[in-house]
Amino acid sequence: MKIAIISLGCPKNQVDADVMCHSLLLKGHTTTGDLSEADGILVNTCGFIESAKEEAIENILMACSYKEQNPNLKVIVTGCLSERYKEQIRQEIPEVDAVVGIGSNKALPAILDRVFGGEQLESYGPKTDLPLGGKRVISTPRHYAYLKIAEGCNNHCHYCAIPGIRGPMRSRPLEDCLAEARWLAGEGVRELIVVAQDPTAYGEDLGKNQIVELLEALDQVEGLEWIRLLYAYPERITPQLIQCMAKSKKILPYLDLPIQHCNDQVLKRMNRRSTKALLEDTIAQLRREIPGITLRTTLIAGFPGETQEQFEELCQFVKDMKFDRLGCFAYSQEEHTVAATYPDQLDEEEKQRRADVVMRIQSEIMAKKQAAQVGRTLTVLCDGIDEESGLYLCRTQGDAPDIDGCVCVSSDQPLYPGDFYRVIIDESDMVDLFATFDPALNGGDLQ
Repeated sequence: MKIAIISLGCPKNQVDADVMCHSLLLKGHTTTGDLSEADGILVNTCGFIESAKEEAIENILMACSYKEQNPNLKVIVTGCLSERYKEQIRQEIPEVDAVVGIGSNKALPAILDRVFGGEQLESYGPKTDLPLGGKRVISTPRHYAYLKIAEGCNNHCHYCAIPGIRGPMRSRPLEDCLAEARWLAGEGVRELIVVAQDPTAYGEDLGKNQIVELLEALDQVEGLEWIRLLYAYPERITPQLIQCMAKSKKILPYLDLPIQHCNDQVLKRMNRRSTKALLEDTIAQLRREIPGITLRTTLIAGFPGETQEQFEELCQFVKDMKFDRLGCFAYSQEEHTVAATYPDQLDEEEKQRRADVVMRIQSEIMAKKQAAQVGRTLTVLCDGIDEESGLYLCRTQGDAPDIDGCVCVSSDQPLYPGDFYRVIIDESDMVDLFATFDPALNGGDLQ
C-alpha cells in the first residue's frame, strides 16, 4: 500500500516516525508525499500544549477529508495525542480507522494489515515498549540527522504532561547510540543533533550520568563534522560537561537551556531544580569557558500565581542575560498536571500579553546581536536553495535547523547541500543573516 506520513511536533517525534516508516517499508509498503494518491495516511501527532493539540486535530481532520475522493482511504493516528486522548479521538473523529498509542508503535505493520482488512481499532501497549532505537529512514536532509538517546522524563515539572504521555526516562545503551551515530555518518550525515526530553540526564536511570562519556565517544565518530546538543538542563551542566564541550572540535558551542523562569518562587512552584543564582552562575561559566557560545532558552509567561513583580523580574533577567536566541510562550494549562490544579490561574489575554512583552524585549536584543555579525566572515553549512529567491539557505554553528534562523547566501557558483563554506555577512534582520559567497575565501573556483 502507499502510505503518506505526516509527522508533527519535535525532532524526537520525527525520529519515531522515521523508525515507523522503516518498519512499513520492510513489510513491502511504499511511501508517498501526495496525500491524494495515498492508500493510508499516518498522522504522527504532538500533544504537548494546546497549540500542538490544535495543529494535530487540524491535520487529522485534513487527512480524513481525503476520504471524500477515496472512500477506501485509511487514516491512522499515532504519537503523543493518541497516547494522551485514547478515548476521545475515535469518539469525536469516527472517520479515524486506528488510534495507536506510543507503546504499540512497533506493532504498526500488523496494525496496518488489520486496518486494510477492514477493522477499526485502538491499540495501546506499555510505554516501556516504545523502541528506543533501531533501523530507520533519514527524513531530514541527508547531511544532518537527530540521534535520540533516551525516551521519557523523570523531572516531573508541574506544568508538563510529557511524563504522563511518554513515561519514565529510559536511556539507550551507550553502544547502541554509538552504533546508530556511526551508521548515520556512513549515510552521509555531517551534523549530528543529540536529543531527548532531558539529554543531560542521560544514563542516570542506568546507574550513572553518562552524557559526557557519550559526547566524548561521539566526538571520535569518523565522518561527523558538527555535534549539537539540544535541551541542556542548567542544574545538570557540570564542569565536566563544559570542559568536554570546550576542548572538542566537533561539539558545537551551542546550548538550548530550557530555563522557563528566573524567579525562585515561580521555579519552585514549577518543580524546577534551578534557582536564579544557579542560572546566572551557569550562564556566566558557559560564556567564560566556551567563548562565543550561542545560548538559546525558552520561557513561560503567566504561570499560575506569577505576580507583576515576578514578571518584571523575568523581563529584567532577559535584558541582563542577553540570550542569543529566546522563545517565550504563554502558560498552557494542561490537564492531569499539577499546575493545572493551582487556583491562581491568569486569564488567557494577560498570559499572552506578558509573553508578547518578553518577546519585544528579546527582539531588540536579537536585532543588535544580528547587526553585530555584519562584516564578519563565517563558516556555514549549506542546507539547500530557496528556488523563489535563488538564495542558498545555510546555517552557522549557532543555528539549529528548524529552530533558529539561517544565512541566506548569494553566489554566482553553485553551492551544495551538506558542504561547508566561508561567507561574508552583508546584512541582517531579527532572524536571518544575508551573505555573499566569495570564491577567494574557499580555495578558488569550486566547480
